[in-house]
Amino acid sequence: MEHSVKPLMHLIALVALALALPVQAATGVKVGYVNIATVMEQAPQAETARKALQKEFSSREARLTAERDAIIELEKKLKTDGEVMSESKRSALEREILKRKRSFNRAQDEFKEDLNLRRNEELAKIQKQVFESIVTLGKQDSYDLIVTERVLYASERIDITDKVLKELKRSKR
Repeated sequence: MEHSVKPLMHLIALVALALALPVQAATGVKVGYVNIATVMEQAPQAETARKALQKEFSSREARLTAERDAIIELEKKLKTDGEVMSESKRSALEREILKRKRSFNRAQDEFKEDLNLRRNEELAKIQKQVFESIVTLGKQDSYDLIVTERVLYASERIDITDKVLKELKRSKR
């Protein structure tokens, strides 16, 4: 029962807010909207994080690519020369390919996991900076309400996305 009451209470609060906004708008309520997707894409911190991740992971990615290419070459050799090889050489080559594929798959999985962990760490840092910038801008420019998500419509008049990006550029560390 308690779980079904909470969404109903949230809905009632939103309806009350929606009904009150036109009255409050006449008294000078200042509302802003921020397109978070645009901010996360264009923030200088995001570009810095992308470059840092690229630098951090590029050598591992290059090693994986080189290993994948080497395995492909071994498979080509097996396909073209396999019928003329001795049974022992053919078997040894097949085992070598299988061993290297397993090792490659493990290394590739570790790479993806490590990259995702680091990407999530950087994303959390950026999200924190974006939140702080929005709050700073809200206080500095005397906004009463700034919304970010699940907005069906926001006029350009209240869109402060560019201001948030400027604040992020200013506060870039």
